[in-house]
Amino acid sequence: MLTHLTTDAPQACGHGVDTTFVALGPLKIAILGVVQGITELLPVSSTAHMRAIPAFLGWPDPGSAFSAAMQLAALVAVLSYFRADVAALWSGTVAGVRSRDWRDPRLRLPIGLVLASIPLVVGGALLSPVLNACQSPLRAPVVVGIACIVMAAFLALAELLARHRRTAESVSLRDALIIGIAQAGALIPGVSRSGSTLTAALGLGFTREDAARVSFLLGIPAIALAGFHELWLLYRMGLSAEGWSVLAVGLVTSSVSSFIAIWGLMRFLERFSTWPFIVYRALFGVALLAQVFLT
Repeated sequence: MLTHLTTDAPQACGHGVDTTFVALGPLKIAILGVVQGITELLPVSSTAHMRAIPAFLGWPDPGSAFSAAMQLAALVAVLSYFRADVAALWSGTVAGVRSRDWRDPRLRLPIGLVLASIPLVVGGALLSPVLNACQSPLRAPVVVGIACIVMAAFLALAELLARHRRTAESVSLRDALIIGIAQAGALIPGVSRSGSTLTAALGLGFTREDAARVSFLLGIPAIALAGFHELWLLYRMGLSAEGWSVLAVGLVTSSVSSFIAIWGLMRFLERFSTWPFIVYRALFGVALLAQVFLT
């Protein structure tokens, strides 16, 4: 029984930031780090799993601070897996800036990274007090369950209507802005950053593999900002040495599992569609809602 989904568990707050993850200890956080890492980069919503898995195991919700800090593990995985793309992006940016021509094609993707990050930064600033609060209403099982089902429907629609013709090299500033707006929707727990951006990229006509590539590359600034911002909040509130050590365990296990997840996803999308993820998300959302309303 997922009792913690419908009952209040003791939570620790500091300056409005949920630090319940510290009380879970290194072993439990290592396990949740693996779950977070796998689900963070798959289009299935890490937040939904961070609510359901601990509840299934009889543990309290580790809180949004833990999930946000684990973005740094996802960042490590993305930078490692796409290191060639990132190196080319950096060299192209430097060359483009040196040319002093802002219409230089080499600056299109760097500018796109900035555009894609703006909606998330604005939305995150507006929702931060609610998202980081103890027992945040946005982390309620009903919200997460509905978000899972709605995003499953959007991803299904993208699969049905997408042309799957465009490559990552054809990404435009308009594409970046649209994907950035979709990315901002992932502030709502259960939506999934990778799921929303993959859905938008598919809708824009990219092939499945390149849709994933574009969504990950455009998400690098947002992932970094979310992770470092959360570390700053934890530092400012005076997180204990024990808390930092517990968090470090989660970051290590999450980094490894994130890399495995992105490696598997890219190979999966080379051969198959996203329908397995669509079905899984829908069933997961239904299961969450059923647990809330039928128990």
